[in-house]
Amino acid sequence: MMYNIFDSHAHYDDKAFGQDRSDVLLSLPKNGVAGVINCGCDLKSSQASLRLAEKFKHVYAACGVHPHDCARYGGISALCEEFTPLWAHEKCVSVGEIGLDYHYDFSPRELQRSFFEEQVSLALELDLPVIVHDREAHEDTMAVLRKYRPKGVMHCFSGGVELAREVAALGMYIGLGGAVTFSGARKPLAVAAFVPDDRLLVETDCPYMSPVPFRGKRNDSTLITYTAEKIAEVRGVTAQEVLDMTAGNAKELFGIID
Repeated sequence: MMYNIFDSHAHYDDKAFGQDRSDVLLSLPKNGVAGVINCGCDLKSSQASLRLAEKFKHVYAACGVHPHDCARYGGISALCEEFTPLWAHEKCVSVGEIGLDYHYDFSPRELQRSFFEEQVSLALELDLPVIVHDREAHEDTMAVLRKYRPKGVMHCFSGGVELAREVAALGMYIGLGGAVTFSGARKPLAVAAFVPDDRLLVETDCPYMSPVPFRGKRNDSTLITYTAEKIAEVRGVTAQEVLDMTAGNAKELFGIID
């Protein structure tokens, strides 16, 4: 059995875990999972993430507003009023999941950019890392990251090696998940081979993005082993070495002390 699995991006508050959430989370340490960052997307899910973090020692919370949800808020001042107590919680280790999504455009792009920039600025004030969602918005995402240079991770990284090189040069981390196992995953595998040892994280984005051979089924943190095996293959190391390295990186980024 593999161990020292650190899932840097999960959504255990999702309704997909509605019937067995506690059982699944309780089982993770027995199956080699050392830590999980549960990411909020709005106020409700951020509060739920903190409740899970309070209940389970190995779970930590990220709190923030996802680009899909920006249009539901009255403005930045309202966001700050609601989220400030959450960001001050001892088990909140990041501002996230925040960023830009130009694939679905559920919120106007100008509003997405405003919320993203403001939350990155707030993260700097709070000395918290950011968890960044970037879908079909590389140019605008990088403009904000270049301007503020926050600590953080580009989650579910979808760019190529050149973008990965710039992200790493900014001192940020690159999160890879089940996509590296998909058929035809040449670009994700090229990135997996390139990323410097001290800039790599692994994640599930569960219950989504299940790796092969579990595509179409509910994902959970134990399945990171399949992602680690694929990354290890292109890096010429063992899967356990990938897990040890990425667990250390996650603890460093999120300020987690054993």
